[in-house]
Amino acid sequence: MTPSRAFLLFGTDEREPEARRIEVGRLSADLVGGNLRTIRFAGREVLRAISFLVRDRDWGTCEAQIDGLNVEEGASGTRIRYTARFKAPDGAVLDCRATIELGPDGLLFDARFTPERDFETARAGFAVLHPIVGFAGRPVEVEHGDGSIEQSVFPDLIEPWQPFKDIAAITHEVLPGVKAECRMIGDVFEMEDQRNWTDGSYKTYVRPLALPWPYVLEAGETVRQSVRLTFRETDAIVKEAEAPAEISLSVRRDAGSLPAIGIGLRPDAAGEDLRNVGLLTRLGARHLICHFDPDAGHGAAALSHFRQIAEASACAVTLECFVPCKRALADEFGEIADMVRKSGLELASIAVSPSVDRQSTPPGSAWPECPPLEEVYAAAQVAFPGVPLGGGMFSYFTELNRKRVPAERLAYVSHCTNPIVHAADDLSVMQTFEALGDVTRSVRAIFGRKPYRIGPSTIAMRQNPYGSATKDNALGKRIAMANRDPRHNALFGAAWTLAYAATVAGAEPEVLTLSTLAGPFGLLAGAGEPAEAGRPRPLFHVLRWLAQLSDGERIAVDTSAPDRVLGLGAAVGGTTSLLLANLTPDLQTVTLPESGGQRLTVLDEAWLREGAKEPEARAHAGASIVLSGYAVARIVTA
Repeated sequence: MTPSRAFLLFGTDEREPEARRIEVGRLSADLVGGNLRTIRFAGREVLRAISFLVRDRDWGTCEAQIDGLNVEEGASGTRIRYTARFKAPDGAVLDCRATIELGPDGLLFDARFTPERDFETARAGFAVLHPIVGFAGRPVEVEHGDGSIEQSVFPDLIEPWQPFKDIAAITHEVLPGVKAECRMIGDVFEMEDQRNWTDGSYKTYVRPLALPWPYVLEAGETVRQSVRLTFRETDAIVKEAEAPAEISLSVRRDAGSLPAIGIGLRPDAAGEDLRNVGLLTRLGARHLICHFDPDAGHGAAALSHFRQIAEASACAVTLECFVPCKRALADEFGEIADMVRKSGLELASIAVSPSVDRQSTPPGSAWPECPPLEEVYAAAQVAFPGVPLGGGMFSYFTELNRKRVPAERLAYVSHCTNPIVHAADDLSVMQTFEALGDVTRSVRAIFGRKPYRIGPSTIAMRQNPYGSATKDNALGKRIAMANRDPRHNALFGAAWTLAYAATVAGAEPEVLTLSTLAGPFGLLAGAGEPAEAGRPRPLFHVLRWLAQLSDGERIAVDTSAPDRVLGLGAAVGGTTSLLLANLTPDLQTVTLPESGGQRLTVLDEAWLREGAKEPEARAHAGASIVLSGYAVARIVTA
């Protein structure tokens, strides 16, 4: 059976909800799954989304079953009506009646929702997303519940806590002479800086996090909320914004160093790791990030597995070690150190974190009991004398931003990220790169030039700091907080991997880890994937290209449309290499900074359809290249 284009791009034939563009005068919005996205005025993005969302008790998103969708378009505007049914994992059901009205001067989104029986939820209600690009550091006016007005700015560096609370309305300038007021009715709203989780937005949501959660919506009780967006104009001359068809590049040489590529190891994939250890040499990986958790039963067998992989690959080993902190630290670290010595595993570094820090501590919650990190780090150094010590968070930047580790004793700081904490649609995942650069910029603002490592970070979620577990995804759908994601296996995953490396390059991390060796986070295709089982997944080739550039002088690559194409480069051994990724499913034409004498290698639909064999370079003398959906290209100039 011939694979579909969707399968090659996304690793699944599942279709995303269809987007329907609604246009009323200069206002436009996409209707997707009953919610509004990409709300624009005169072509400028005003809001990223207005969504009615229901979370289960573990912050998983309850999918909406839409029924009776009716769109009435008239001379003065458009009215949309539908009902939605949300089902929690325990079978509880919440029914919602929604009405959306759009006119030339704004819109209203109204929702009335009722549970059939008591419904346990972490959050149910509206979320309003303001974009990051063009907003960070810009003025904003916040009206509070008591009618008072706060003049402020959207945060520039990422705020660990809510920048604004008790919000009735938010007003900002869309373009010179035009302001947008977003008014929220029906409950208490507050804003969080979603860049903490690499979401490309500031999120204003219902129900303060300081209130207890999960909470219960009582059976039969109807709740009503609404969001109203209105525009105020002075004497502005409004011109429609137009995106250029071709994308231009500008490059800057001698932009610093590139990271060494790391690969994650997990004890639960030991057998598959050993069978495929040769991939590490082919890839050129230099570091193994070895996950070790005594509370999960990891012990001598896990350490022996890590040693075998390290000896076979000649990679340096970092032990990513959770510390239970249930007994004297000297005893716990002493036992771990003794196991390491007996295993014969040689450590290039060890990173430690108290086990309780794997779970997030939201605003208003009590911090779990834990020894001071200064004591944890001191005990680690006694148990592992002379071994460079890393610290930070094995979860996400959110936790590092909220619990800023004392870095004086550390050889480096570290954290991971994950793009499907809140949303798992294709556009939202690729929009995380708008926030990822601010994550690394914020890390540098907090820790200065302290050596910095990132990962393991993958599309799928390897641990859930915000609930009891990650979400199972045996059917290969796009699910937030899922423990596997089909896009990792396809061209989307290759483009995401390169875009991630390009985005963080300016922070000069010394190690970057974007895959494990085996398993659903790994390098090798399994049965029923776009690449033939046993062949490397597309992202393997991207990581190999990155590894080949890691000793070079970085070339910064800026594109005229970073929401469509991202890239990076390096000068190595007398050649110049540029790597480019298409972040969209559409064709993108890129004008190159120079032409002639080039060798072009492309990972695209045609290559994958033909068997995903070793990609071959071909001569290219043109001034531009065309990238098909989620294609990745390497351009080498002698």
